[in-house]
Amino acid sequence: MTVGKPQVRTVSLQRRVLVTALGILTCTLIAVTLVVNVLFGRVVDRQLESVLADRVQLAQQLAKQGVSPAQLIQRIDERSVRARLVLANGAIYGSLPEGSAEDNPVRIRRVQLKGGEQLNRSRLTVAVDTGLLAGARSRLLRLLLLTDLVAIAITFVALLVSVRFALSPLDAMTRLARDIAKGGRGRRMSPTRTDTELGRTAAAFDDMLDGLEGAESHARSAEEQTRRFVADAAHELRTPITGVQAVAEAVLQQPTDVDPAERERLHLLLIRESRRAGRLVDELVDLARIDAGGVALERQPVGLYALASTQVDRARLQHPQLAFQIGGAQPIVHADPVRVSQILANLVDNACNATPAGGSVRVTIAQLPGRAEVTIADTGVGVPPADRERIFDRLVRLDRARDRETGGSGLGLAISRGFARAHGGDVTCDPPAEGGAGAVFTLRLPL
Repeated sequence: MTVGKPQVRTVSLQRRVLVTALGILTCTLIAVTLVVNVLFGRVVDRQLESVLADRVQLAQQLAKQGVSPAQLIQRIDERSVRARLVLANGAIYGSLPEGSAEDNPVRIRRVQLKGGEQLNRSRLTVAVDTGLLAGARSRLLRLLLLTDLVAIAITFVALLVSVRFALSPLDAMTRLARDIAKGGRGRRMSPTRTDTELGRTAAAFDDMLDGLEGAESHARSAEEQTRRFVADAAHELRTPITGVQAVAEAVLQQPTDVDPAERERLHLLLIRESRRAGRLVDELVDLARIDAGGVALERQPVGLYALASTQVDRARLQHPQLAFQIGGAQPIVHADPVRVSQILANLVDNACNATPAGGSVRVTIAQLPGRAEVTIADTGVGVPPADRERIFDRLVRLDRARDRETGGSGLGLAISRGFARAHGGDVTCDPPAEGGAGAVFTLRLPL
């Protein structure tokens, strides 16, 4: 187990959602409050300017009509608008005190009136009392802030309830994961929808469980196959070793005056059984190297036709009761000649062992785009379709014409396929031609 820095921050998801949502809501409400306050101020300013302009325009019209100063001030100076009229002779009318108009120059309008004899060249100052409006703006701001606080509190309570409900599937996933960890295998999330965040998480969790249980099942199967292979290999080795032991004991117990022919026969049996055991050990070593990925290949340009012809000549001497044919192209491959010869020897021997006397074995070499093929076809009993892949398993011998005496140890085809795949090729058992009989094995190697 690798110990390192944590890969996932495991802060509270509920707390994170609450803080994030409330933070966004608070920032939004504050922004809205500020915008409303600014807009309200601008609207008030425009209204004040409009009121001042209207009163100045009204004063000019009244001055042209020749009204008296008292009448003009009476019409202008009312409500929140204050005015001060200074006549040409210095007389002052209105409720706006001297100097108070300077406190808020933005709210002031000054104009010189032209009109009747009394109002001609008089100066009119109009100002708006902003106290009421400032108070209304302040109250509006306080009301908005209070509304924001109430909205945040209501949202917090609503989020607290809704987030717990929304995260309930995660709690269900946690409970299920703990149940599975305690041994409840085979259970799954089975999300109703896989296009949502929780659905994708649940689907990924199910895929992970499928992968883990599949890997565990595969490991158990591989372990079982390994045990079975070891047991079968031990059984295979027991036979020649027992034979060597028995023959050796017989040789030791022979009397001195034994027939020389009998002694020679025992010696030949001893050699045959020892060779048989040595060949089986070599095959087991080859399989171990294939499994470890440590097959050493000494690649060089190799003529497939020459290698196949050598194996055919050897088989012709060992099996004179069979007819052999070889033909086809002469491709050159970049491969290990020793391993390729071993593959061809296994395939040719397999065909000879499966073919009864009077039968034939044909070897055909072909060059195709990107690869070369060597096809070994015999006229023996053939391989059933259901066994054409199983025959490459280790220590597998078909019942028909593939027993321990004629079919070898049952490792040759597995070794051949392993060496072929180490070259980037393969060995397959193909169906015979239409109307034909026997077995067809094909070695494929890249050019």
